[in-house]
Amino acid sequence: MRFAIGYQLPDPGEEPFVDLVAEYRDHIAEVYFPWAQLPSGRSALGGREGCTDWTAQARLEEDLRALRKMGVRLDLLFNANCFGGQAISAWLENQVGSRVEHLGEGGGGVDVVTTTSLAVGRTVKKHFPGIEVRASVNMRIGTVQAMEMVAGLFDSFCVQRDYNRDLEHLHDLRSWADRNGKGLLMLANSGCLRLCPGQTFHDNLVAHEAEVAETRNIADWTPHVCWNFFRKRENWPAVLQSTWVRPEDLWRYEKIFPVVKLATRMHGNPRMVIHAYVNRGFRGNLLDLFEPGFSRAFAPHLVDNTRFPADWFEKTSSCDRACHRCDFCLKTLEQVLVESEA
Repeated sequence: MRFAIGYQLPDPGEEPFVDLVAEYRDHIAEVYFPWAQLPSGRSALGGREGCTDWTAQARLEEDLRALRKMGVRLDLLFNANCFGGQAISAWLENQVGSRVEHLGEGGGGVDVVTTTSLAVGRTVKKHFPGIEVRASVNMRIGTVQAMEMVAGLFDSFCVQRDYNRDLEHLHDLRSWADRNGKGLLMLANSGCLRLCPGQTFHDNLVAHEAEVAETRNIADWTPHVCWNFFRKRENWPAVLQSTWVRPEDLWRYEKIFPVVKLATRMHGNPRMVIHAYVNRGFRGNLLDLFEPGFSRAFAPHLVDNTRFPADWFEKTSSCDRACHRCDFCLKTLEQVLVESEA
């Protein structure tokens, strides 16, 4: 098992991303990255609130060439949840094509395009048949039926994270993928709530982040379900009922996923995340591994990853997920939640 990690454009004085990849090269299969100034599944690269880092694109392409020399596969993201009125336009087709062509000419090339858009998938399939087209985790494709419906557009699927702890179901997806020549990946460290009712709203918000930042918005309101939910301590067990997989349990997925995706694009310490999953262990606040992480919401408490019960994975991977009728995660939280000494 190796990893797909998200590219970060380092600020001055920060560790070069390429050096981080080089250190863990044997464990890194892919690096996924957005195009500068374009909306994606996270904040746009190289710009914020009208300010543009004019060096961002050149630095990105320089890093991509260095990654290519290491033999790392490159995954270009067109994974914004919304492309507005241009969602099925010739303009979007040209935009995708011009960027893929540019990268092929001197930016390191592209091996994979990950997208939430059927139109982008169709465009890459038609004009760049040698490039793998991957369905983003944000498409929430998590069943054989769903994969069958779009099998003509996608070569691989990043599985809907809400199924991450259902090994029997994942093995079924793997069997179908093998029979049909499709790739399958899992996102291991998402902090998002399982079956979050706000995901579509939030993903659309991120896609329009540049516009949102320039708008007079509702004051004194947090538009994210998770942050509002965790303000009440009685809701904290939900963090254990989410979709993440601890580094210690990753070995259980080796026959299902040859490549596992790690969310590191916006993480404050990508080295910590990569090190933990590469080494299949972590001593610290488990919340710190996630993207998004909720350390601030739980402070001054933390979730001590070394205190999980021995039967944690067996229980949470075989339950009926009717969390409103069960207190296992509540009792586990009482065991792993400790107050920080800092």
